[in-house]
Amino acid sequence: MARLTQKIKPFQFLLSLSLLVVLSITSFLPPTQAFMKTFNSEEAQQVLGVDFNKQKLSHFLLYWHDIVSGPSPTSVPVVKPASPTSKTAFGMIDMIDNPLTAGPDAGSKLVGRAQGFYASACQTDLGLLMTMNFAIMEGKYNGSTFTVVGRNLVFSKVREMAVVGGSGLFRFATGYVQAKTHSLNSTGDAVVQYDCYVMHY
Repeated sequence: MARLTQKIKPFQFLLSLSLLVVLSITSFLPPTQAFMKTFNSEEAQQVLGVDFNKQKLSHFLLYWHDIVSGPSPTSVPVVKPASPTSKTAFGMIDMIDNPLTAGPDAGSKLVGRAQGFYASACQTDLGLLMTMNFAIMEGKYNGSTFTVVGRNLVFSKVREMAVVGGSGLFRFATGYVQAKTHSLNSTGDAVVQYDCYVMHY
């Protein structure tokens, strides 16, 4: 018993000393509120250049070209399906850098690129998880992006996905897109019309 008491005393001393050191250090730290500040609309405009009282709705009609064939595909598989016999290719992931054009033809004016990935996330239907940035390369939005995330049931006539953010002129963006398949050829290349409604400042 005496030996146990002797072992505990040094431990208690070290514990007390450690606690004293921690309390000494924290007493010199700024208050916890210093890591966070809430801005009113005037302060936000000064700091960020964003007038939160003036929200705009922009509409973009874009054609998304998913090219899986030929010497320069814009969609490439990075993960194979979990099972080679899966009818939905469940588990498959493709990385994309797809052209966004003003019209459905391949030669239409290039106005942006859809960069990200899509993954087969459904075991019963061909349902994709879409995660991509629409990087606009034309007009006043050149260099700005908005991010599209959502479920894409490929064989549905209209698929709706969310706009969950953005950069540049699309900072704080929200909204939605509606996708409609325009064409799908025998090699798997697809053209999809995207109606994009983006709320931004």
